[in-house]
Amino acid sequence: MQRRIVSLWFPRLAAERSLRANPVDAPFALSLFDRNSERIYDLCPRAEQPGLQRGMTLVHARSFCPGLLTRPADPEGDRRFLKLLARWATRYCPWVGLDGRDGLFLDITGSAHLLGGEEPLLDDIRARLTRAGLSACLGLASTPGAAWALSHFAEGIAGPEETLARIGPLPLAALRLPQEICTNLERLGIATVSELYNLPRASIARRYDREVLQSLDQALGAIGEQISPLKDEPNFAVRITLPDPIGLLDDVMAGTRRLLTHLCNQLDTAQKGARCLRLTFRKVDQENQSVELKLARPMRDAERMLALFERGVSGVDAGYGIDMIRLEAVEIEPLDMRQLDRAEGREKDSIADLITQLGNRVGLENIQRFQPVDSHIPERSFKLVPAAYSSPASAWPHTRPRPLRLFPPEPITGNGPQPPARFRWRGRALTTIAAEGPERITPAWWEDNDSWAHGLRDYWRIGTRQGQRLWLFHTPQTPGWFVQGEFG
Repeated sequence: MQRRIVSLWFPRLAAERSLRANPVDAPFALSLFDRNSERIYDLCPRAEQPGLQRGMTLVHARSFCPGLLTRPADPEGDRRFLKLLARWATRYCPWVGLDGRDGLFLDITGSAHLLGGEEPLLDDIRARLTRAGLSACLGLASTPGAAWALSHFAEGIAGPEETLARIGPLPLAALRLPQEICTNLERLGIATVSELYNLPRASIARRYDREVLQSLDQALGAIGEQISPLKDEPNFAVRITLPDPIGLLDDVMAGTRRLLTHLCNQLDTAQKGARCLRLTFRKVDQENQSVELKLARPMRDAERMLALFERGVSGVDAGYGIDMIRLEAVEIEPLDMRQLDRAEGREKDSIADLITQLGNRVGLENIQRFQPVDSHIPERSFKLVPAAYSSPASAWPHTRPRPLRLFPPEPITGNGPQPPARFRWRGRALTTIAAEGPERITPAWWEDNDSWAHGLRDYWRIGTRQGQRLWLFHTPQTPGWFVQGEFG
């Protein structure tokens, strides 16, 4: 049976995934920090009309399109979404593989007749994706290389004997060759696949890397190319069925301990750690009751997790008894083994356990920590992030000290560029006895920041007779003095 492959390419996967969740009626793009600046990661068709392109800096893009709306890109979320699309595509065939970050390969050999043929199958795929708000380009051929060329450069179907005829007029990039090789060949007057095919193979092999001939042979079927199917994620779940119903807390915890031991052995073999666990109890009357435990760190320590489960298990109503207990790792993450000394291990474990205990009461996302941000603007030199999903980071090095407490600027009386000798702050009269400065900080002109609308700021560190050590700044453009921080 002749092999038949579908290449499914999503040219705007990231942008359309974001717009599916939060639609906007304006030019829209996703941005990602790369090469020391915010750059366009993906964009919608309306944003392409003014001339915007992927890789363009956000500042440059806004000069072309002032009304551009942007959101931060999430490449990891896009990869998860592509895997979901791969699972959805198994409705057409059992063999589906990923193609980079924005495409899929479907091996529909022997399954196209179930939908009336190849063309109806492609029509059905396109219609369903359109209803879901996703634009897709499809190509169908006898090899993955030829199907990829059609989906990216000339949508359609190439029959078993039409491969060269269909992909021959396409540019060399259709063979998935690096841009540098395509440019070198084009300088010699070789611009299409058919022109490359007509060249003597010996001269191509001498002049260019073997990748050129290999890509050509793969597209034409002279060399086989495998599709790696998407592997199913392992299911980490264990259960125990009891011969007699139980209801005492000690008995339930003993059963939970046994399940945790088996589950942690599975996680250890797979080098994984549990992030979220669900313990389900089936009562004699067939009613189920569950206890969920969200962890601040990936974990596979049975004793520690058992202690964290105790509070939730104690609140379970056993009714007439429990005859089955099931434990499942709902969320898992990679967790490699690492060497720790005893003191370091105890300190980190106790903090993570405390965050877990508090987080299961008030929500893990509500327990936050400060993280430094690489910005010279004081208000943007830090951010709040959930403590459970981040690690402590060292502060950015500063050539000059920063205050322990930072707050919104508070105006004080003062004239001239030198710190005032006497001023009132928060109802107290203060006298300056020492001053060090100025440290001039300029705003980021490429960002919109209303708090820096007055331009330059000259910062001073002052000491007062009353004991306060404050961080003051003066605005030269519209003269005025403000207090923004206090040193410890």
